[in-house]
Amino acid sequence: MNESLNLSSSEFDPQTSTHLHNRSVKVSVIIILGVMITLGNMAVLLVITSSVAGWSRSSRYFLLSLTAADSAFGLLVMPLNLLVSLLKDYTAGPDQLCHLVAFCNATVYSTCMYTLAAISLERYVAVLFPLKYSSMMTRRRTLLLIAFSWGFPPCLLAPICFPDGIIEVHFSTASLVCNPSYSSNMGYSLSLAGFIFFPCSAVMTYANLRVWCAARRQSRKLRRLERAHRRRHDVASRVLVPVMAAYFTCWTPCMAAMIYNALSGSSVPEWMEFVVVWLPTSNGFLNCIFYFWINKSFRQKFHLTVHTLAQTACPALVEYLGFRQPLKVSFDSAFLNNNTGVHERSSSVSSTCTLMTLA
Repeated sequence: MNESLNLSSSEFDPQTSTHLHNRSVKVSVIIILGVMITLGNMAVLLVITSSVAGWSRSSRYFLLSLTAADSAFGLLVMPLNLLVSLLKDYTAGPDQLCHLVAFCNATVYSTCMYTLAAISLERYVAVLFPLKYSSMMTRRRTLLLIAFSWGFPPCLLAPICFPDGIIEVHFSTASLVCNPSYSSNMGYSLSLAGFIFFPCSAVMTYANLRVWCAARRQSRKLRRLERAHRRRHDVASRVLVPVMAAYFTCWTPCMAAMIYNALSGSSVPEWMEFVVVWLPTSNGFLNCIFYFWINKSFRQKFHLTVHTLAQTACPALVEYLGFRQPLKVSFDSAFLNNNTGVHERSSSVSSTCTLMTLA
């Protein structure tokens, strides 16, 4: 009878009830964020695999790589951590599953940052060195940059995979994530920030700042021309500034918390840890907006693609609902041959301008 009374009292323990409520809220937030990221990147993948006006072959490769990295947040990182949160015995020590999940988390995060830096570098070359773009951003170099973005993080983060290695991994009930124990491996934690976050941030800041300055100089030169040219500086500001603001807003708190844990040996409060750990994944959804949906050619191509699929799948429903076929995207003759050959140089400049063009 005493055991039954103890059991019943534990079921109505306010602390346990609060913990379960917080956990359900966190799981709901993670699921909603994962669905948003997955749907957004699926729409992007549907369009970008076809030809979009003004996007060169190199630009398309980099953006496909970014879409794949962002999709991994919703298709790999979130399901794995939710699975561990259901299966993990919180009283048990580190296990192989938690180490593998932590390795996947760190690899996807790092690949996303390297890919963003590579896109900024490609845009920098296209704007400031348009005549040398074809020789500098060849297909081989583009694929090598993408291969480095996906291949270097697993090599750097390989020690996380081994349960008996130098990196300790634990499952955090605050963030519902398998995290390396940065406090017990301060040198390794600082090296991760030194090899991943700070180099990528420096490349992105420098490249986007130079592109913004070039757009500003160009707008001054064309100030007396037609109104569309006078708005070039404003357009660049409304695109490049949000891109960099979103990047630093999503990634800086996570890196700051990691460095704080490594230096102080203590963790941040529960909800703060949850926010800073999952905040970088929201960048996977914001990238869809900043790099794609603000682009007029992309939106037109998306409407055309959806209409074509609907017309193919169920033409009777389309006719019944009275959906009109959207206007087709007007392609310049320079882009009709898949942006190859002699048109690659003009397409590289146009691709960068297209990324910064609003409706």
